[in-house]
Amino acid sequence: MLKQLQMGLRAFMLIASKVWSCFCYMFRKQYRALAQYQSVKYEIYPLSPVSRHRLSLVKRKMLVLDLDETLIHSHHDAMLRPTVKPGTPPDFVLKVTIDKHPVRFFVHKRPHVDYFLDVVSQWYELVVFTASMEIYGAAVADKLDNGRGILRRRFYRIDRVEIYTENIYIQSVSMYFPDNAIPIKSWFSDPLDVALLNLLPVLDALRFTHDVRSVLSRNLHLHRLW
Repeated sequence: MLKQLQMGLRAFMLIASKVWSCFCYMFRKQYRALAQYQSVKYEIYPLSPVSRHRLSLVKRKMLVLDLDETLIHSHHDAMLRPTVKPGTPPDFVLKVTIDKHPVRFFVHKRPHVDYFLDVVSQWYELVVFTASMEIYGAAVADKLDNGRGILRRRFYRIDRVEIYTENIYIQSVSMYFPDNAIPIKSWFSDPLDVALLNLLPVLDALRFTHDVRSVLSRNLHLHRLW
């Protein structure tokens, strides 16, 4: 009887060991899968006296932010192929009238956009621009601003020289300064996107420079923003 009990205990321990090993393997695999999406944790500390003095020597800069596919993505009633997964709830819905026809826009905010805007508005004068119509762009900007008064400066389709080609609008040449641009991947629906957070360190550093082009031309060998 004792021998059978010992054999049963050993069998149980063997099975338990295999189950535990399998659990640990699955946990490590899942952790590795998630780790690649971990965002840059950017701590904002008070400036030292030296940094405050250095910042006082340069003029406060303007940061121009594209709206669609950079800060948000939206689709409307008439779109035949929505670019987000069916059933994904929007962050907000806009109801506007275009050419006397009511249109609903389903707007999805890029992950971390609220935090991003809150931080960079402390460093820069913010400007948002979009190739879309003012009635749409203004409504989206109002939602993103959320009463904070940080997105007061805005440019819309009507504010620029329009270049219409291949059924798309391209921004005015007057706003086309690739040497001043920081590239960022277009965003449509990825809930694990951290591109805005990853921009914070470089934007923090650039506010101390007299000419951002001297830094960007040397260090940003990435795809162009436009």
